[in-house]
Amino acid sequence: MPQADGPEITPLELARALEAGDALQILDVRAPTRVKAGRVDTIPGRRFHNIRGSRVRALSSLDGTGLDPAIPVVVVCGHGNDSRVVATHLTGLGAQARSLRGGMAAWMTLVLPRDLTVPDGLHRAHQFDRIGKGALGYVLVSEREALLIDPPRDASAYLGAVEAAGARIVGVADTHVHADYVSGAPALARALGVPYYLHPADMVYPYDGTRGRVPFDPVTDGDTITVGRAEVRVRHTPGHTEGSVTYLVDGAAFTGDFLFISSIGRPDLAGKADQWTPLLWESIATARAEWPASTMIYPAHYASDAERRPDRSVGASLGEMLASNAALQIPDRASFVAWVERHTGSSPDAYSKIKAVNVGLLAADDRQAEELEVGRNECAVGG
Repeated sequence: MPQADGPEITPLELARALEAGDALQILDVRAPTRVKAGRVDTIPGRRFHNIRGSRVRALSSLDGTGLDPAIPVVVVCGHGNDSRVVATHLTGLGAQARSLRGGMAAWMTLVLPRDLTVPDGLHRAHQFDRIGKGALGYVLVSEREALLIDPPRDASAYLGAVEAAGARIVGVADTHVHADYVSGAPALARALGVPYYLHPADMVYPYDGTRGRVPFDPVTDGDTITVGRAEVRVRHTPGHTEGSVTYLVDGAAFTGDFLFISSIGRPDLAGKADQWTPLLWESIATARAEWPASTMIYPAHYASDAERRPDRSVGASLGEMLASNAALQIPDRASFVAWVERHTGSSPDAYSKIKAVNVGLLAADDRQAEELEVGRNECAVGG
């Protein structure tokens, strides 16, 4: 067997290369069922290949693989072990092969920081892009104080940004109890001794009404969170969840899964579409009526690179979204309910378990959380 000592590429290097448009191809050597659950999907389909590692290691040439020997290939497995062996073998066959260090597990936790145009009242605003999931979180800084919004389990990039700003964290907030990933907010707030902000309606397991067990600092509509000289206002925007909130700073809205750039948050993930779809309609109607068209919308998820701005951040003004987001153009509640029904399907089985973890009713270690979180989010209507 070839030695597993071939060259590697880190998830960050791969992400930067793909963003730069470098010519690459991906060879995922996991089982097709694993690939279906989640893969490196920020690459054109014609340059993505799935061949089991055992088959690749038995090859004596690249014939029949679909791999182009002139284009570098990144080999992907679960944790970066099998892929090293395969990359070494492919190199011996004439390919320019490297193994993705840490495999899909590392790819799924990679977070890229992006600077945002700073809203009034803040000194810095950062968006953190977890590209494997299409998930977004934020750090808001004012007068050397920082608020974290929707951080994942590995919040090291967030902490690094706060340190670089010379700030201290005064609070950690979730826009809602997430269904597609295990939140890092409660543990981080406990470790730092700062408030964990959440709407009380979300500290409930929605599938059966059981009260959650995670300590939190309740925020409701009209509350404010002081961060330095900035006042972060809380608006209750239910529909995706019963306790979904948006955090507003002058000129910007951090909407969680309420509003996405090209869609809206699904109201059906807890099996309560009949109750929550009308709530979502009312939240949208209120935002359209009350928020200025210039308000920048920064969501917790995105579906594709089409939702990015030229600087690679994800965001759009409400006015832009009113002109392009089909859900925001629906004129009446009945039509809206019918549209949601037509555009929602089944939800991933893991989502009910992730909800249980996030309200403290189920424990999950890092390996279990990794298994639950695999794959991109499916939190948008039509997504």
